[in-house]
Amino acid sequence: MNTFETINPATEEQLNTYEFYDDSKISHTIDQAYQCWLKWKETTFAERSALFIKLKQLLEKEKELLAKEITAEMGKPLTQSEAEIEKCAWVCEYYATNAEAFLQNEVIKSDATKSYVRYDPFGVVLAIMPWNFPYWQVFRFAAPALMAGNACLLKHSPNTTACALSMQRIFEEAGFPKYLFNTVIADIPQIEPIVANKKVAAVTLTGSTRAGKSLATLAGKYLKKAILELGGSDPYLILADADIDLAAQTCVTGRLINSGQSCIAAKRFIVLSSVKNIFVDKVKQLMEAKAVGDPTAEETDIGPMARKDLMETLANQVDQSVKKGAKIILGGRIDQGQGFYYSPTILTDVKPGMPAYDEELFGPVASIIEVNDEEEAIKVANDTVYGLGSAVFTRDLAKAEIIASKLQSGSTFVNAFVKSDPRLPFGGIKESGYGRELSFIGIKEFVNVKTVYIK
Repeated sequence: MNTFETINPATEEQLNTYEFYDDSKISHTIDQAYQCWLKWKETTFAERSALFIKLKQLLEKEKELLAKEITAEMGKPLTQSEAEIEKCAWVCEYYATNAEAFLQNEVIKSDATKSYVRYDPFGVVLAIMPWNFPYWQVFRFAAPALMAGNACLLKHSPNTTACALSMQRIFEEAGFPKYLFNTVIADIPQIEPIVANKKVAAVTLTGSTRAGKSLATLAGKYLKKAILELGGSDPYLILADADIDLAAQTCVTGRLINSGQSCIAAKRFIVLSSVKNIFVDKVKQLMEAKAVGDPTAEETDIGPMARKDLMETLANQVDQSVKKGAKIILGGRIDQGQGFYYSPTILTDVKPGMPAYDEELFGPVASIIEVNDEEEAIKVANDTVYGLGSAVFTRDLAKAEIIASKLQSGSTFVNAFVKSDPRLPFGGIKESGYGRELSFIGIKEFVNVKTVYIK
C-alpha cells in the first residue's frame, strides 16, 4: 500500500491519511534541495541568523497550535509539547547567535607562510527522525546544519507526518528559501536510493539501535558521513550518602517525562542496599501521585504511549521480566479503556537476563537494581550494550566526578536527570551511536574540516 493513517493514541481515532511520495517526487525534491544549497552556502552568517531569529519568533507565536499537533499525533502531555516548542525556539536563537564564532577560521602555526582550518558545508543532509520529540529532534539537527550552510532533507516517523509538514511550512513562512528544508514522506525501502543519491552528502538518524545499524550499513556502502543517536538504558546510581528526597524526585521526573518514551530517560535505578527500601518507598509514593489521562488536560502528567505496538512491546518486556523473577510493586498492566495507556510501573529484584535489566524499556517503567557497594554500582551501570546518559546521586561531589569518569556513557549528570541542552554536546557510545549533536561540537559534524596551506 502507498497510503498510511495516523492515529490519535489517546482516543484511537484516525487523524489523517497520507500517501508516500513516489520515487520521482523524492528525486525531484533532492535535485531542488541541491540547487538551493548551491546558493545558500554563499549566504553570510548574518543572513542566516536573521532568518533563524524570524523562525524563533514564529515558533513562539504558533506554540499553542504546534503543541496541539504534537499531542494529537503522539500523545505527549500538552504542557510538555509546549515546552518542546519553546526549546526549539531556544536552539534557533543559540545557533543564530553563536554559529559564526563556532565556524570561524582557526589559524595553526606550521612551516607555511600561512596555514589555517576552515569549515565548509557538506551539502544536502538526510535526517531520519523519530516520533517521541517530533520537533526537538529535528531542530537540534537542523539549526546547526542550516546555520553551517547545509540543506536539510527530513524523513520523519510516519505517525508524526503532520508535524513534519508543519515544520516545512514554518521554515518557508520564516523566509527560508523553498527546498532548503524539505520533508519527504518516504517508506523504508525508499531510504537506500536517497542515501545513494550523489547529491545527498551526509546522513543522521535518531532512533532505535536496529534502525541505526541499518543506516550505518547504508552510509558505509555509499561512503556518506553519518551521525547516529540511538537507544539508551540510562543508569542512575543512588549512593548511600545521597539526598534521597532529591534523588527520588529527580529519578521519577527523569523516568516519566514524555510518558517514559525518551532515549535519555532514567531507566535503571542502581541503588545501594543501605538506602534501597527508603528510596523505593519514596519513588512509589511519587509515581502513584502522577496523573495519568487525557494529554490535552493541564493536570495530566502521563499520557498514552505513542502507538499500540509500542505499548504491547513494553507489556511483554515487563511480563517476561516478572516470569524470570522480577517483582511488581506498582502498575505492571495495560490500562483498560480507550487509548494506548500503560500504567506507571516499578520493578524490583531486577537481575541480568531479564528484559528490564538487559533491554531498553521505552515507557513508564522503572527498574530497581540493588547493589552492595559503589564498585558494584559502577560495574552494573556499565553492564549494558548502551552508553547514552548516566546519573549519580551523592552529596560528595568530588567522589561523583571520579565515578563519572568511570561510567561508559556520552554524559553523566550529578544530582540531576539527564537532558539535552543546546550549549552542551549530546550523543552516546557503544550501541547508543556515535557523533555528537548540539554545542560547538555538533555544528562541526556536518562541515568539511579543510586545511588551507599557503607557502
